[in-house]
Amino acid sequence: MKQKSTKLREGDEVIVISGKDKGKRGNISRIIGQRCIVNDMNLVKRHTKPNPQLGITGGIVEKEMSIHLSNLMIWNGSSNKRDKISFGELKDKKVRLFRSNKKEVKK
Repeated sequence: MKQKSTKLREGDEVIVISGKDKGKRGNISRIIGQRCIVNDMNLVKRHTKPNPQLGITGGIVEKEMSIHLSNLMIWNGSSNKRDKISFGELKDKKVRLFRSNKKEVKK
């Protein structure tokens, strides 16, 4: 099955629109298929065993888990609102644009 493309990219500032972190903003650090990891969002506690070969101390560790892309929207810094993304051309290059004000999405 062909993987769906996404309009969100690593480094984009996003806002969570549903779930336990609703209303929080952060930057995308990694995209994995239709899910992504956002800095300091969706933190869970994991009980880990110590592993001296890898230098891991045991205990309870907070870890960032992935969030589905449908629960995120890009944050438009110029209008201070969440927004959608469209594609358009600026100076003969295909770029991502905010739908509300047609400004280019900066990385």
